[in-house]
Amino acid sequence: MSLAPPPERIWWKPIGKQEKLWVIIATTWCIFMFVAMVGWYFVGDTNVPIETYRTTPAEFATKTEAFIAEYKIGTEQNVPVVSKLDGGDIYMYGKQWQWYPVLELKKGQEYRLHLSSIDVQHGFSLQPQNLNFQVLPGSDYVLTFTPMEAGDYGILCNEYCLGVVAQVGHHTMTGKIVVKE
Repeated sequence: MSLAPPPERIWWKPIGKQEKLWVIIATTWCIFMFVAMVGWYFVGDTNVPIETYRTTPAEFATKTEAFIAEYKIGTEQNVPVVSKLDGGDIYMYGKQWQWYPVLELKKGQEYRLHLSSIDVQHGFSLQPQNLNFQVLPGSDYVLTFTPMEAGDYGILCNEYCLGVVAQVGHHTMTGKIVVKE
């Protein structure tokens, strides 16, 4: 307990010169960052063109299985390998703990990659392209994708799957896209 009560005053009066300077700098920086974020949305080349449609997990799995049946060329670690070298629509879904199927594509061809989840929330991170999406059941995400380099593209799940059981194998959830010349 203090011997004397604090003086009666408004907290911001009197404000010192250094405090005024920092308030002005902080406010200016906040306004600059806000304008930069809004401007970068329109000017920057970081926004991935994406379409989204409503679906059910069972409906999307059926479309993916039909795609696999038409273009399957083999298996890799019990996952079907699908080859579609002429561009067009390709399908892939996430399920605990894998991206399904392995896709074999052709360099320079434009593809419409349909993504969904058939069980819980997953993250889709395509490396080295640095494409990142949150994939939810009930949505068909369509990404226009043109691979420009041949090689293996790794897919990682970068969102923890919902549910305690789902998180156990999260670190093993991978997939692959192989791009041919």
